[in-house]
Amino acid sequence: MAKKDKPKSKSRRKFLIRGGLGTLGVLALGTYVFRNPMRRMTLEMIETMVPPYSGTGTEANLWFEITTDNNLILHQPKVEMGQGTFTGLAQIVSDELDMNISQITVTAAETATGIVDGMSTGGSLSVAQLWTPLREMAATMREFIKIEGAKKMGVDASSLSTADGILSGGGKTMSYAEAIADLKEFNLPKTPELRPVKNYKNVGKPIPRIDLTPKVMGDPIFGMDVEMPDMLHATVIRPEHVGASLKSADTSNAEKMPGVVKIMKKDGWVGIIANSFAEALAAKNKVTVEWDIPKKWSDEDLKEYLKIGQGNKQITQKKGSALDEEGEGVINMEFRSPIGAHAQIEPNGAVAYVKDGKATIKLSTQVIGVTQKQVAEALGMDNEDVNVIGTYLGGGFGRRLNTAHAVKAAQMSIEVGKPVKYFFTRKEEFQNDLFRPPTHHIMRGKMNGDKLEALEHHYASGDVAMNSVIFPAAMGTILGSDVGASRGGSIMYGKIANRRSVQWHRTLPFATSWWRSLGLLANTFAIESFIDEMAINAGKNPVDFRLSMLGEEENQKRIRKVIEEAAAKGNYTDKATGNRAMGFAASIDANAPCAHVVEVSVDGNKVRVEKVTCVLDSGLIVNPDQVRAQCEGSIIMGISAALHEEMYLKDGRLFPINYGSYDMALMKHSPKEIDVHLVQGAENPLPVGEPPLGPIAAAIGNALKRITGKRLTELPMKV
Repeated sequence: MAKKDKPKSKSRRKFLIRGGLGTLGVLALGTYVFRNPMRRMTLEMIETMVPPYSGTGTEANLWFEITTDNNLILHQPKVEMGQGTFTGLAQIVSDELDMNISQITVTAAETATGIVDGMSTGGSLSVAQLWTPLREMAATMREFIKIEGAKKMGVDASSLSTADGILSGGGKTMSYAEAIADLKEFNLPKTPELRPVKNYKNVGKPIPRIDLTPKVMGDPIFGMDVEMPDMLHATVIRPEHVGASLKSADTSNAEKMPGVVKIMKKDGWVGIIANSFAEALAAKNKVTVEWDIPKKWSDEDLKEYLKIGQGNKQITQKKGSALDEEGEGVINMEFRSPIGAHAQIEPNGAVAYVKDGKATIKLSTQVIGVTQKQVAEALGMDNEDVNVIGTYLGGGFGRRLNTAHAVKAAQMSIEVGKPVKYFFTRKEEFQNDLFRPPTHHIMRGKMNGDKLEALEHHYASGDVAMNSVIFPAAMGTILGSDVGASRGGSIMYGKIANRRSVQWHRTLPFATSWWRSLGLLANTFAIESFIDEMAINAGKNPVDFRLSMLGEEENQKRIRKVIEEAAAKGNYTDKATGNRAMGFAASIDANAPCAHVVEVSVDGNKVRVEKVTCVLDSGLIVNPDQVRAQCEGSIIMGISAALHEEMYLKDGRLFPINYGSYDMALMKHSPKEIDVHLVQGAENPLPVGEPPLGPIAAAIGNALKRITGKRLTELPMKV
């Protein structure tokens, strides 16, 4: 295998902009100094920009490993959680490095490689964020291989051509592997000019998924599949009540159970380590625990606690004058969304082995770098002594951004001196999730004839981005709001003279955090449902009403394009036919506008989504199949949230605690057709995995209004 040692001579070209987080820090400082106007500008920038890659390991030879059989292993900092990232990145590399897709294997880089992403895998940023740096590194690596090959072939590097990992020129050929075999130093050249995208052979094509075979064949690629020699199994006792803390634990009976190796008490938690997971669970049931429960929360308590007018207030959008809520002609409506679970197939867990001052952690995580730091800090190690190896994820959706369980697995490994595999049970996963926070919204509007003169959106939410491993609480203090909860919270119609969005933030008594699309689903449900109501009030077609409120700025033109395209492709009409009608809604998230036409039918109290027509502008498309699959996944997940999913509080505990009782959309609830149309309104790739979640709930609600005559204002919607 060709070496990939760190170069002694650094590349003269800095491939990557390292200042992503630094830029955010400068902006944050500006918001603190100039307060609200700068805060709003910063929030708008965060919501629309694709932040640059800001991780470590920026040398091309660390990312690209040419094997002796002339194949390529791409070590890269993003993880594969079903979104197709590995395939898209392989397409980008193949076109600049001149290797066939079949020659490329993509893997999430271990922290030991020196490649660690400072921004995690999330925000639908993987392809968008790596588009430019990966092309630059691939082009630089190709140039480097040509230079080294030319030396061995005795020809001028400029005379060589490249194809399928082969150098050709002067009547000679040589493989990439042969060109760089036995190299000890990698003196990387200046990055050459990138090829025009129009000349690419793979980018823009529906290349089949490169991870399809291992998934179909059941290869051990997920976190739950991980095994280590002489491995033990563990479980941890967790509270069932919200906010409860451990007061005491009697483990005497558990210690006598078969297979128990060690029962560990540390920092307010109890871990049972046994020869098998079944034996660990059996022993766990024998532990007598006393909990300190400060308050037994109910749904009614939560609704009273989280509502407009309470918590930290921040104006996140301001244009023109505010509306008097009791002013003449002002229309007010309230909307709510419930607690949502991630409910991913694979529960959280990790396998850890700590020995001789070194730690190895294998797990499903979206934050390989954060996990490394957390484990190192907890164990008193240097980061370099902790190697985190990411696996494929059996569902992510933001749930894998929090991996404190890796710390517990490592601490238990130290206790027994062996590898320890520690996973949540399904009940623990449901009750100890970092949930999608419930929300409360007040929409306020005023018509002037058939025009919407003023529009306000007040929205209350718990933590989404703030108090997380990516955005500490201090960022919330500086920015004045939660940048996750504000996603989709602004009003996108530029011709409305007076528009305002106001966030009311409260930290809830249970953990809430990132959930696919962040605040987008709930915010768009409130805004686009209200826009539909205003269109009815004005006696106008909802599509025409939306178009009349869009300006001539570039982003307004892109929004207009997807609205017009969706209405045309979906043959939209606002007239119901019996128990069947169409609903329309649109949104823009991460600078990617999207619009849906949804055909809905109602039979008694059963709502069925028959067809969804989706139009998305996600900029340049690397793999259209991948983008369409992401749209389809977002739509199904949005249907599930809109019509089915809901967690609730009873006697201080969160329910449901298992699949089945946690109502989710099943195959029978899937639309008969999801018709996805892609338009390109930007030169670079934009986020894909979350923008299509925005309009779906509102579009369903808008269809139901035409069938039932009722405006449904709470998720999940029931007729």
